[in-house]
Amino acid sequence: MRFDWAAIPEMMPALLAGLRVTVIATIVIMGIALIVALPIALARMSHHALLRVPSTIYVQVLRGTPVLLQLFYLYYVLPFAGIQLNAWAAGVIGMSAAYSAYLSEIYRAGIEAIDRGQTEAALSLGMSRVQVMRIVVLPQAFRIVIPPIGNMFIGLFKDTSLLSILTIRELMFQGQLLAATNFRHITIFTVIAVLYLAVCWPSASIIDRLEKRLKATPPDKGTSGQNQGWPVGQVPTPETMA
Repeated sequence: MRFDWAAIPEMMPALLAGLRVTVIATIVIMGIALIVALPIALARMSHHALLRVPSTIYVQVLRGTPVLLQLFYLYYVLPFAGIQLNAWAAGVIGMSAAYSAYLSEIYRAGIEAIDRGQTEAALSLGMSRVQVMRIVVLPQAFRIVIPPIGNMFIGLFKDTSLLSILTIRELMFQGQLLAATNFRHITIFTVIAVLYLAVCWPSASIIDRLEKRLKATPPDKGTSGQNQGWPVGQVPTPETMA
């Protein structure tokens, strides 16, 4: 077997169709995971056991088991319990749940990195804890978590290859179908590797540049505390929030 340049034009339409499915799946799964992860992170940090315990179990179970096993369970095991999911539903639910668990820990780390003195100062001004979290903590925490979230996005793009076990026609599944019919394994999977790199490499460069820019951005003037970002004299009050 050898690399067959002449076969590339013939296989590219199918592979590009698979790449399109991969990109769509990545965007959908990441969007859901980003939304679900925040309340999970806040619940993990709650002083109420009814919130903290279930969210902790959720995170530990999903982080402690392989994503591949979770997909198998949703698609192949749940039907025995009378719950039938199609391939797309099982794939999106399974991977969104898994990535929301990982992202929730990123959120939690970002929130806990904010100087606690800022929270105490805001509370002393009469702001509620919800206001403090929404106005003071989360804007600064999001700035911290942007780089790791970007890296997680790239990881998810590659991990969507797991959807092939559910017969979703993403990039890897399309490659497997082509290899099963024309047996040009070297050519097919080399082209697939190039397509993955064509998306991941520029994305990684953008994330690295963004991370350097965030690190190079000086803190706001007139701040105090370990993690500066809330200017003294510009602290929002309940009156200004009305």
